[in-house]
Amino acid sequence: MSEDIDISNDDMSGMGPSDDDKLWALLAYVFSPLIPIIIFLMEDKKNRPFLKAHNAQALAWGLLSMVIGAVSTPLCGIPGLLMWFVAIYWGWQAYQGQEVTIPFITDFVKGQGWA
Repeated sequence: MSEDIDISNDDMSGMGPSDDDKLWALLAYVFSPLIPIIIFLMEDKKNRPFLKAHNAQALAWGLLSMVIGAVSTPLCGIPGLLMWFVAIYWGWQAYQGQEVTIPFITDFVKGQGWA
């Protein structure tokens, strides 16, 4: 009476994201754009639906933050710092297993087929 049961905990099994996926999503937002690039290079992570969506958004947000941070250097980097705090909040939401919607970026990422 032994059956093969898939105990993987990811979006494909209908059970939601795994704790590992949620942790990587949190790290992607907090340490973007470095961690999202690393995730794209990890074969076992880059195609997981929950992580793929958050990773693409975190990468786009991180690149935008870098540009705004560089431009706002005369303002002591305050806009870049505020954007990082917002990214921490979105990372926390991802860690809770929630879908994060970033204005303009989410639509752009989905439109490109990255998420």
